[in-house]
Amino acid sequence: MVLRFAPSPTGPLHIGGVRTALYNYLLARRYGGRFILRIEDTDQTRFVPGAEEYIIEALSWCGIVFDEGPHIGGSHAPYRQSERKAIYGRYAHQLVERGWAYYAFDTEEELEEMRRRFEAAGMVAPQYNAITRPYMKNSLTLPPDEVQERLHTQPYVIRFLVPRGREVRFYDEIRGWVSVHTKEMDDKVLLKSDGMPTYHLANVVDDHLMGVTHVIRGEEWLPSTPLHVLLYEAFGWEMPKFAHLPLLLRPDGGGKLSKRDGDQLGFPVFPLRWKDPHTGETSEGYRERGFLPTGVINYLALLGWHPAEEKEIFTMEELIQAFSIERVSKSGARFDYEKARWINQQHLRALPMEALLPLIRPLWEARQLPPVSDEQLTALIDIARERASLLPEIIEAVRFFYELPTLPLSPEKEAKINSSFAEAFPAWIAEFRSLSSWEAHDLEGFIKARAKAAGLPLGKVLPTLRLALTGEDAGPSLYAIMAVLGKAEVLSRLERFMSVYGVQRWV
Repeated sequence: MVLRFAPSPTGPLHIGGVRTALYNYLLARRYGGRFILRIEDTDQTRFVPGAEEYIIEALSWCGIVFDEGPHIGGSHAPYRQSERKAIYGRYAHQLVERGWAYYAFDTEEELEEMRRRFEAAGMVAPQYNAITRPYMKNSLTLPPDEVQERLHTQPYVIRFLVPRGREVRFYDEIRGWVSVHTKEMDDKVLLKSDGMPTYHLANVVDDHLMGVTHVIRGEEWLPSTPLHVLLYEAFGWEMPKFAHLPLLLRPDGGGKLSKRDGDQLGFPVFPLRWKDPHTGETSEGYRERGFLPTGVINYLALLGWHPAEEKEIFTMEELIQAFSIERVSKSGARFDYEKARWINQQHLRALPMEALLPLIRPLWEARQLPPVSDEQLTALIDIARERASLLPEIIEAVRFFYELPTLPLSPEKEAKINSSFAEAFPAWIAEFRSLSSWEAHDLEGFIKARAKAAGLPLGKVLPTLRLALTGEDAGPSLYAIMAVLGKAEVLSRLERFMSVYGVQRWV
């Protein structure tokens, strides 16, 4: 089994493209096949500098590994179609010799004139096909000697000769049997006047030469498949299995998910940050937003594929073992950013501390926050990780560590201070100062016992202590907060709080 992912370097890799690469990768790995990265850069007018490098980096970050490609080499090199130009020319001329293609010499002006003429005659959207080709300048209508002369003196393209009266049928592994009549098809250009192939020729030739057995791609390529089927027939080659994936839809289901949708709704549609080299515009990526690659991959796998078991959280290895193309849906999948966050949260919670710590430290240092030891940072991560969905949210959740509470508090928060407890603050501070252990479980035991002895409900003590230490009325475990702040800092903050909300305020 051989599969490939063949993006065009015309810009950043859309998250839908990542899903396509992922499904190919999962199938290849499940059955011990090979997985190839091929760069389809035949359209040089749309080439964007840096796009190929972006694609490779993005897929690498996602954990999608290739066996062959432009960045690692392989037995089917080269892997950029622009470097395979001579190969396509030979096969295009071979089709002409076999009667499956022909030379066309029409200029842009002549093509436009043909469209106007046939539109005037009542044809809707005229194409270069069996009806119009007899009126054009090509090797089917011109004398052989004139054809030879034109081949040496003017630009030409090679067009595929779509047979008349044929029903082209092929089996799609997701959609079942698909049938298209050739009267609905036009004579596509296979080789352009500059000698570069179009997508159709290059795609089929490369898939054959690289031994591709399964073509898994987006449903936007479904209309091209009948032509590809005819090309395989024309060359006499064995055809791969086709599977066309459903679209990724906007959250409301109203059309394909685009960059504009992401901008408007506030979530990325690219795996990594992308800066457009032409406009300078920057688009955020899932990596920079704080997602884990395992979380992104897990969520994308579920957009259009349904596992056999009732399970949502998968590692890459588990996805490889569970994935099958038979369980991919025909219908489009709505993108749900909150579900993506939730899945990422589960991966964040499961990540070992030794893997999480080096992800958080750069974020901490980038914000120029107070220096912390690995032990302190580990404690802070432990406090925050259960509430965080994204990496930066871990740092936001421990804001109490590096920012003093703003005093006085807002009226809404002031209303939550327990006056009886506030009056007893000096005695509590004195007892905190006398404690010999400052571990979270010891602090918990002391506070519960002290509150009970004073006849104060814990529900009155803890909110006031939290407001005094963090300025917030909710958050992670108060005992863990006190432990990580340390005894000296807790006492300092309690005294600061008492200076504003001390005994005299409540007497």
